[in-house]
Amino acid sequence: MNPEEKPVVALKHTVRLKIERRSNHPWIFQKMVEKPSDKIPNGSVVEILDRDGSWAGRGLYNSHSRITLRVLSSKQEEEINAEWFDRQIGEAVRLRRDILKLDESTDAYRLIHSEADNLSGLVVDRFGKMIVLEFFAAGMFKWRNVIQDCLLKHFPDSTFYWFAEEHICKQESFNCRSPEPPTPGVITEHGVRFRVAPGTKHKTGFFVDQRDNRRTLASFCAGKKVLDLCCNTGGFAVYAKTLGKAAEVVGVDLDEEVIALAKQNANLNQVQIKFTQADIFPWIRDLLPTGNRFDVVILDPAKMTRDREAIDLALKKYLDMNRLALQTVAPGGIFLTCSCTGLVGEEIFLDTLRKSAWQAGRTAQIFKVTGAGGDHPFMSHCAEGRYLKAVFARVF
Repeated sequence: MNPEEKPVVALKHTVRLKIERRSNHPWIFQKMVEKPSDKIPNGSVVEILDRDGSWAGRGLYNSHSRITLRVLSSKQEEEINAEWFDRQIGEAVRLRRDILKLDESTDAYRLIHSEADNLSGLVVDRFGKMIVLEFFAAGMFKWRNVIQDCLLKHFPDSTFYWFAEEHICKQESFNCRSPEPPTPGVITEHGVRFRVAPGTKHKTGFFVDQRDNRRTLASFCAGKKVLDLCCNTGGFAVYAKTLGKAAEVVGVDLDEEVIALAKQNANLNQVQIKFTQADIFPWIRDLLPTGNRFDVVILDPAKMTRDREAIDLALKKYLDMNRLALQTVAPGGIFLTCSCTGLVGEEIFLDTLRKSAWQAGRTAQIFKVTGAGGDHPFMSHCAEGRYLKAVFARVF
């Protein structure tokens, strides 16, 4: 570790707010923070004082970030050090292993879900013996060696890979030098096997958040024709064929790289699935005149936007995609449509589905609305952790 990357453990710096803190949300934005009189290294642990000078919390400081302060503790006696990280990570592991008992059904799940596990700016996914860390904050990146040491206590044979997306490095003004990507490994989920490839452009390597929804979807597939749109590495498609015993499964995605992985996942489970590399818009438009329809259709596109200014454009894309996808569903068939765009709330997404159904001349009877699995919790005071919407409907 370079000297400039060492965690700032000694609490030497103080940051004062322009406001009276009346919330326990862990984010404090730049416009709410007074410019410190002394230069504070970005990523430092700092004392946070209210506008009137009273103690308000302790957290990570970054003058370059829109989220200038990430509050880690509101207990004045609680220092942010290796022992603190050990406690937080221990609690995160306890939820997954002792309460949710995920080890009984899978060796792949989210270990740390940022603010929901009191570790703002950090996401950790477990894939068998590989643990992948994704950083969203320069301060958390400085603690990566401590974090890894804490995780090794619970998963002693693990190897680690870490990364941060380029736009995060720019926003947070830090250089996340990732190691060489690991060799793709194989994980098991409800008896279904998947090859995961950390270090690709597709997040931490596999979308574990849809695990429960994949199993639910499979329960509707026995003997059915299934279409998986924006199939990525084939999660829903492979479940439909293996656990669901579907008669026929087709998966479509624009990304050639994920289609190659999807085919590997089908082979891993010794099932026949037709995967096609194509843009779903022209693909569906070519399909519709043939009269070919599917009993079960999944639409699970990638995140549409991170920018609040682009929400209207994202909603238009959701409207267009769902309108077309709904037309591929046979009368009385099942439609699962998803959104992982955190800026699009559940109510807005449901309204978009209503508009899509109207424009498609179809009726959607919604019977189940879910989100991510329990390993992706969210705090009642920080709903940003609740990003995934999954809507199950019968279509007429």
